[in-house]
Amino acid sequence: MAKAQQAGGAKGGQQQSAKAAAKKRIVKVDSYGDAHVNATFNNLIISITNKQGQVISWSSAGKMGFRGSKKNTPYAAQTASSDAAKVAIDAGVKRVDVFVKGPGAGRESAIRALAQSGIEVAMIKDVTPLPHNGCRPPKKRRV
Repeated sequence: MAKAQQAGGAKGGQQQSAKAAAKKRIVKVDSYGDAHVNATFNNLIISITNKQGQVISWSSAGKMGFRGSKKNTPYAAQTASSDAAKVAIDAGVKRVDVFVKGPGAGRESAIRALAQSGIEVAMIKDVTPLPHNGCRPPKKRRV
């Protein structure tokens, strides 16, 4: 590969890699998929995938134009969720299992917006990671 780029010159190699990066992979869209809602303290990200885990559509509060502390509001979650659902419905998704992760404010409103957009919510599962007394806490401060 490197020899082919050297023979073609610097310009030819850059164009070839740009075309390879722009090439989209084909995702198989079924009528039944998963919706992953990641609600952190700073943002909310929604990914609608098929059952193999390939992303069909995604959206976030930041992508919808919210900045700063407004990203972690239920309204931002609602707009991001409806945006992701619109693209997924156009692709052919009708039912989803919802997996919610994180402690953010817009968890419930994101699920409600998915349901109102026309996607049937079959199951809701909380997959927030919980430590079983994992890391050792830092030593106490001495003032």
